This record gives sequence, C-alpha cells and structure tokens, in this order.
Amino acid sequence: MHVFVTGAAGWVGSAVVQELINAGHLVTGLARSAEKATALAATGAKVLLARLEDLDALRTAADKADAVIHTAFNHDFSKFIANCEQDRLVIEALGSTLEGSDRPLIVTSVLSGMARGASELDLPNPGSPRKSEPTARTLAERGVRAATVRLAPSVHGLGDYGFVPMLIRLAKEKGVSAYLGDGQNCWSGVYRQDAARVYCLALEQGVTQAAYHAIADESIPFKAIAEMIGHHLGLPVESREAEHFGWFAKMAGANMAASSAGTRELLAWKPEGPSLLTDLDQAAYYMS
Repeated sequence: MHVFVTGAAGWVGSAVVQELINAGHLVTGLARSAEKATALAATGAKVLLARLEDLDALRTAADKADAVIHTAFNHDFSKFIANCEQDRLVIEALGSTLEGSDRPLIVTSVLSGMARGASELDLPNPGSPRKSEPTARTLAERGVRAATVRLAPSVHGLGDYGFVPMLIRLAKEKGVSAYLGDGQNCWSGVYRQDAARVYCLALEQGVTQAAYHAIADESIPFKAIAEMIGHHLGLPVESREAEHFGWFAKMAGANMAASSAGTRELLAWKPEGPSLLTDLDQAAYYMS
C-alpha cells in the first residue's frame, strides 16, 4: 500500500512512517524543511518537501496515494486557535481528494474535554477548538472512509518533547514539582511506538470504526507524575494554584484518562513498551 503521511518527521509521524515501512508499505512523507526531508529520506520514505499551507501540494500527494495518515499539527500554543483552523483546512483538503474513492484517511486527535473513562464510542467534546475529529466525521458522512486516532496526552519515550517535558522544565524553573488540588485528576499515556502501531493496524484492517484509542496506561494520577519528576530532580512535590502553571493550568488539572478496550480487541493491539512512570524513571528524561 502507498501511504501519504503528514507530519512524517514529527514525534508521532516518524514512528508511524517506520512502522509502515517495516510492514512493507511504500510511504511518501511530508517534511517542512530540507533538514527534516534528509532525515526522512534516510528511513526509506519518499519525501514531499512542503508546508501545511500548501494545500494543492497535499491534495496532489493524497491523490497519488492508496491511503492518507494525517499526524501533523502546529504545536505553537500561542497560536492554538489559528493552528486548529489550519488543521481543519488540511483535513478537509485531504478528504475532498479521497471523496468518491474507497481510500482511507486516518487523522489524529486528542482526549481533551472528553469524560474520564471515555471509550472509542464516545463523541468528541463539541466545545473543543480542535476540530480534527469533527472534520473527519463530517467527511465520513460524505462517504470518505475517515477515522480518528485519539492520542493519550503523553506519547512518551526518550526524545519526547511533549507535555511531560514541559512539566519537567516548569519544575526546574520554579523549584517545585507541582500538581493542582489533590492531584487525583488522571492522565493516560502510550509509548511512542505502540501509538504508531495503532495507525498501521487500523489501516491494514480496513479502518472500520470512527475512532481508535492509542492509550496504554489508561489512568495515571497527575500527582504520581509530579512525584516521579520531583524524585528525579530532587525537588519538593506540592500542590499549587493554577497561576503556578500559567497557560498550562487547564491541561495540568484536566482528566484525560480513557479506555482503549475497544481498540485492543478490534485490532488485537497489545502495548509492548514501558509505562509512562517506568519511562519517567530514567535519568535521561531529565538531561535536557
């Protein structure tokens, strides 16, 4: 199968590319810089050097592929609303190219705003500014074989530059590893390569449902994450008010824990990587 992957040089996308290539698929990956393009080409993938704004280039690449996996998202949170709109436009462009065919489109989304313990059958939060999944569902209503992979808030592994490293940097800056309230709000986690395998399995098994959950650790108390960070940095672990976290306070206090039972059964997916807390119990996570 020839698969076009956006975000192919990113944290999740590069793992998806490797998983697809290892499974014998041909991959064309989107890279936004010459440096990223060189690294991507070294994996054996073909490269489209373009940016998310280049919708015509994305449509052309999607038109040449048997399937599309969209992992790209601009994580500059100072421009979050604009980036959500850009994401919607990209998904719409990719979907419009696939419309009228049976070629699948898998997009990436998150758990923010969903009820604690949500399953794959639960609908996304309609109030979320991120419209990745609603756009995919609208495309599905038009006959596109579109689905969403909902990622855990921590897609972890050495080299991770997501939310947990943000918490590590904040702890270093503030001199305390903090949590909100009693710290019993829960996050979920998934090892990076385990997450990538969900995309590959969903694609190979025909993209048969609207949403998949790339979630291994289904419910980790936020306080436990703060305690592990505090232990490795030699810092106190204490409750703090929202102001301590700045713009990240809503995430720090959120419940982003969900079930992946449906995905495990449907795809015969069994996470094999370390848990989030096991991964965080490595000195290398705190070196940057």
